[in-house]
Amino acid sequence: LFGRRRYFPGIKDRNFAVRSRAEREAINMPIQGTASDIVKIAMINVFKALKNTGLQTKMIMQVHDELLFEAPENEIDKASQIIRREMESAATLDVPLVVEIGVGDDWTSTK
Repeated sequence: LFGRRRYFPGIKDRNFAVRSRAEREAINMPIQGTASDIVKIAMINVFKALKNTGLQTKMIMQVHDELLFEAPENEIDKASQIIRREMESAATLDVPLVVEIGVGDDWTSTK
């Protein structure tokens, strides 16, 4: 989707285990690589959008396809709108990107 290339030198290896691993990596790469690219683009877009609005909300960390933010209570609604908009528009796909937002006092209470 984004032109990422990856080479698999082991794909023609005589060793079955090496070849099998390379085959699995080649099959998974387009999906995992595209997902990785989308979340990185979303992170950049969210960061810029939050910075441009002057909000104090900060992106704290990424865990797989989740982003964790720290926001003052009075910014939660506005920040949530910005985060959702930027993440859902990070890539144009045949299916919509749907973003779920949880709010809580700590990471575990947002589920």
